[in-house]
Amino acid sequence: MNWIPLIDIAEIAHITESSFQQPQVIFKHSTRCSISSMAKGRLERSEQPDSIQFYYLDLIAHRNISANIAETFQVEHASPQVLVIKNGECVYDESHSGINMDEIIEQTNS
Repeated sequence: MNWIPLIDIAEIAHITESSFQQPQVIFKHSTRCSISSMAKGRLERSEQPDSIQFYYLDLIAHRNISANIAETFQVEHASPQVLVIKNGECVYDESHSGINMDEIIEQTNS
């Protein structure tokens, strides 16, 4: 998995802009949560499509970015959480055991 670290709040604007060219995925991960670690591992064991950029956010280190994501994309915060961003908006979000690569791929193709 080629994670792009999300460590600067300014990256959210870049993700939004880039989503008009190709789908962007944000994975919000709590390094203190076993369910989050399981979801992350499940994604990392899956084949990553080249047509999607995957961003990784460490929620513990960057709570302010997580809050900004929730506000920008009008989603309720969850941990772990995956968001699919297309054409400047969140078209799909899922949390906990619902996070899986097949569903992400399906949502980016619709």
